[in-house]
Amino acid sequence: MFDAKIETDNDDFLDADFNFTAKTDSINTKNLDRDQHLMSTDFFNVEAFPEIQFKSKSFDGAKLIGDLSIKDVTKEVTLNVDFNGIAVDPYGKTKAGFEMLGSVNRKDFNLTWSAVTEAGKVVVSDTVKLIVDLQFIKE
Repeated sequence: MFDAKIETDNDDFLDADFNFTAKTDSINTKNLDRDQHLMSTDFFNVEAFPEIQFKSKSFDGAKLIGDLSIKDVTKEVTLNVDFNGIAVDPYGKTKAGFEMLGSVNRKDFNLTWSAVTEAGKVVVSDTVKLIVDLQFIKE
């Protein structure tokens, strides 16, 4: 489960405030064993750290900079943003769409569990790609 909000005074969203929260116990990779491992103390430790949070610092129309908090660590991250514009849907609701891309090193957030297969391959990459598609409805 997650919640995303944006607050702005203008239609170009420059310097808008973006906030995102995700419940760590809502992880769903469509593999129950993997999900349970991700929720364990090896990774997100959902008992002690129930949420992942992002709070923006700046948005210039192309780059969104903000603080990402995972577990007990907060780091500044930069996401490349495509603002897809504003449209009114068939039900009269005004919507704004965004596509965001970035990456983080999981070890920077104390997600350090690792293993190697018998063939010598790493089980979990250090780099995590962030791909975010958001659509906001004007209230």
